[in-house]
Amino acid sequence: MSNLINGNNFNLTFDGRLVNLSDWTPEIAKAIAKGEGLELTDAHYDIINLMRDYYFTYNIAPIMKLLKREIARKFDPERATDEAINSLFPGGVQYQGSKIAGIPIPMLDSELEPAAQLRKTETKSASQHYNDSFNFNGKQIKVYHSGNLVNLDDWNEELAEHMAQQEGIELTNAHWVVLRYLRKFYFQYGITPMVKILMKHMGEELGTDVSDRDSLYRLFPGGPSRQGSRIAGLPTPQGCIDD
Repeated sequence: MSNLINGNNFNLTFDGRLVNLSDWTPEIAKAIAKGEGLELTDAHYDIINLMRDYYFTYNIAPIMKLLKREIARKFDPERATDEAINSLFPGGVQYQGSKIAGIPIPMLDSELEPAAQLRKTETKSASQHYNDSFNFNGKQIKVYHSGNLVNLDDWNEELAEHMAQQEGIELTNAHWVVLRYLRKFYFQYGITPMVKILMKHMGEELGTDVSDRDSLYRLFPGGPSRQGSRIAGLPTPQGCIDD
């Protein structure tokens, strides 16, 4: 579907989303919003720009819980309520808001197909992680090619120790701080954090001494998010994982 604004062509998908994210402008946002029956105000643009900033910082669209957290921090907790957000985007900020903001629809890890997660991690790793299945305490444990568990319920701390040893890591208290934080974040927000998000949130909650980039890579040389997620028994992170 081809459209024209101020002499510039832009293409939309069948459901009205930008084909090329780089085409986005505030004028195009207004046109998309008009098609949704919305007239954009400064309050709309506050949320739209926040979503865009988050996406282009972390290469992942903010899921609802993270978006509400950022709205409360940047603006006001009252603006982060469901009522306030839905009054701006009655079609849902995750679907309608992301469409107008010109970014992908936010997805929980559980909403991604295993094949899609697999495609994101088909890169060579220096670590010798399991990439099919392995026997542990008499049970066959299945993993994706990336080394992440197929069945998250298989995970326990003893299994984590075993998987870490397979990758040449002896887990210390410092490793466990990171692994437990990765698991806390996942079960709170529904996604495994990439390293930039991990550093941001760990720094805010636990202090910068434990979230320092160099320190994290000394603990997990295969990548705090990529390697850490495997050992923590979580899905592989979305976006630019360990950049």
